[in-house]
Amino acid sequence: MKKGWERKKLGDICSFINGLWKGKKPPYIEVGVIRNKNFTKEGTLDFTEIAYLDVQQSQYAKRKLEYGDIILEKSGGGKKQPVGRVVIFDKTSGDFSFSNFTSLIRIVNKEELDCHYLHRFLHYFYLSGLTEDLQKHSTGIRNLQLKEYKEIEVPIPPLSEQRRIVALIDKAFNHINKTKENDEKNLKNSRELFESTLQGTFANQRDNFKRVYIDDVCESIIDCINKTAPIVDESTPFKMIRTTNVKNGQVNLDAVKYVNEETFNLWTRRQVPKRGDVILTREAPLGQVGMIKTNDHVFLGQRLVSYRVNSSVLENRYLLYAFQSNDIQHQIQSLASGSTVQHMRVPDSKKLQINLPPLKKQQSIVEKLEALSVETKKLEDIYQKKLTNLDELRKSILQKAFNGEL
Repeated sequence: MKKGWERKKLGDICSFINGLWKGKKPPYIEVGVIRNKNFTKEGTLDFTEIAYLDVQQSQYAKRKLEYGDIILEKSGGGKKQPVGRVVIFDKTSGDFSFSNFTSLIRIVNKEELDCHYLHRFLHYFYLSGLTEDLQKHSTGIRNLQLKEYKEIEVPIPPLSEQRRIVALIDKAFNHINKTKENDEKNLKNSRELFESTLQGTFANQRDNFKRVYIDDVCESIIDCINKTAPIVDESTPFKMIRTTNVKNGQVNLDAVKYVNEETFNLWTRRQVPKRGDVILTREAPLGQVGMIKTNDHVFLGQRLVSYRVNSSVLENRYLLYAFQSNDIQHQIQSLASGSTVQHMRVPDSKKLQINLPPLKKQQSIVEKLEALSVETKKLEDIYQKKLTNLDELRKSILQKAFNGEL
């Protein structure tokens, strides 16, 4: 411990207050309620989707947020996201409270501890993955164990040093944020370049090439069996493709459900999917497309259609890109039905029309788009790596700060 610093348990220097319940006894008051969805990964509050609710006034009186209060996510998280995020409330006016999935952390002695310093420390604690050991799972929700959380030891330098550290962190983070903003803009631009090239390629083809029904240029168009296959818990060679696996021209098999061989044979009795088949989602979401690029034993889950092209007239990669064009996407939307969840019927999936250049022209179009796709992917990889490095730099700065090395 650096000279002049001390360590104190969080529960000894802060009070904790459980989140707000609406209550059933009048009088009521309308207040803005901060929920988990208002937490950003940077540890700041997003006020764009605050819920305004009429709540019991006596409940609110004990839970009115004050400037410098820290809000702790005590229930929530996700499959790959630990619970325990923190945000700081930095407003000086307005009626705001916090939901029952959160808790308030309020500093007892503000002459000893700066709220921004404590917030940065608890944010660092979360980013370091240390809340992972302080939580339990219940019905799919992660719950933070507050008793253990209160045992966290906070390094506390003199107040002036705390404020100096906060200023240095903010200066470094502002620079990181600007760099990150530029990288994200460049990443967005690279994706938009590919998208605009793809759309431009397929725009205004109606007058140049013959227009045909997809059904006339495919060997087969097969949908799934109209019920969900019984899955097994263990991994097997037999994988079910679901709508969640089909996105942005890809069929991603990283997260699949498995079945036994008997189920696989039953569900593929009309046709076994193979490498090169183009897969379209008919619902939830509607209109996503991908291509099978594996020789694994795969089969279609519900709400999917598989297109196997007649390769003498249609290049499967051309069909894959055509499906992503505004032309076919608009057709899909016009054929869809359903007031809440849009879906396209299987017979309608055969009514889609496509502009059909000669095969050599299709191959030329595909080569152009794939070359640009490769370059776009390279740029995406570069920018994603830079963004990851910036996140690691944040953690490194915070670690040095709370070790007294700034």
